[in-house]
Amino acid sequence: MPSFWLDRPTLVTGATGLVGNWLVKRLVAAGADVTCLVRDWIPQSELMRAKIIERVKVVRGDVRDQALLERALGEHESNTVIHLAAQTIVGVANRNPISTFESNIQGTWSLLEACRRSPTVKQIVVASSDKAYGDQEQLPYYEDAPLQGQHPYDVSKSCADLIAHSYAVTYGLPVVITRCGNFYGGGDLNWNRIIPGTIRSVLRGERPVIRSDGNYIRDYFYVEDGAAAYMLLAEKLAANNALRGEAFNFSNELQITVLELVKLLLNALESTLEPDIRNEANNEIRHQYLSAEKARRVLSWAPTFTLDQGLNNTTQWYRDFLKHG
Repeated sequence: MPSFWLDRPTLVTGATGLVGNWLVKRLVAAGADVTCLVRDWIPQSELMRAKIIERVKVVRGDVRDQALLERALGEHESNTVIHLAAQTIVGVANRNPISTFESNIQGTWSLLEACRRSPTVKQIVVASSDKAYGDQEQLPYYEDAPLQGQHPYDVSKSCADLIAHSYAVTYGLPVVITRCGNFYGGGDLNWNRIIPGTIRSVLRGERPVIRSDGNYIRDYFYVEDGAAAYMLLAEKLAANNALRGEAFNFSNELQITVLELVKLLLNALESTLEPDIRNEANNEIRHQYLSAEKARRVLSWAPTFTLDQGLNNTTQWYRDFLKHG
């Protein structure tokens, strides 16, 4: 629906993050009138490097600041809100649970309360995560599984997810929720994540580090598919208000161990380096993957990129970035 986005006032929180970079780029290409909430100025982010920042409005501030959010929504007359801002690193959450709870939980209720008080807002997409499900005996995760995070990061996503649902049910707020697998793609500057960390190490001739035993199973989801899914969901909500309060999994529905992923990256980079397996990870779920059946059935959604295509695009992005960085 290209005409849906043309001149559409759209607020994106977390715009300098991995998904935010690609989402804003896609929104700008579709002609949307984008306002970005930005807390930290990150010159190396794709938003800055590709000069997309020059084509959007920028509000500097913290997602926990409800008054700031109300001002931004009101002055820019936002119709669509896509909420991505979060502390996304499991290790950071284990070390600093309070700051993670504040960003991920308080940030979500502050945004939703600001939207509730802003009459121009018509659609809100809230980014939850597969981590919101916590550790489940039955896999894959379906959307009706209980949200039962136990460790700080997982709990923060469970809580934010439930709060979003609560605002839809109690106040009729037009909110939908996404639960995606582990995002990857160019522009991720969190070097302790497995994909950017592995690529940077290999390009520097160093052995890639695996913090776990290498057997943790994850569901990896390419960032450009994620950006497209957020936009599609906003469009579908605009056309069908019955989706209000619903959650949707987005996934390639693959089960890949960390070690298998690293070997795929080593092959893509034509490297013979052996990974350094440290077995230091804790407070992480061992086995996760999602069913995207509901998104296929209700939204007619399908991913555009295979894992190999996504990894090839990602390795090329980091080659260029690290060469010119």
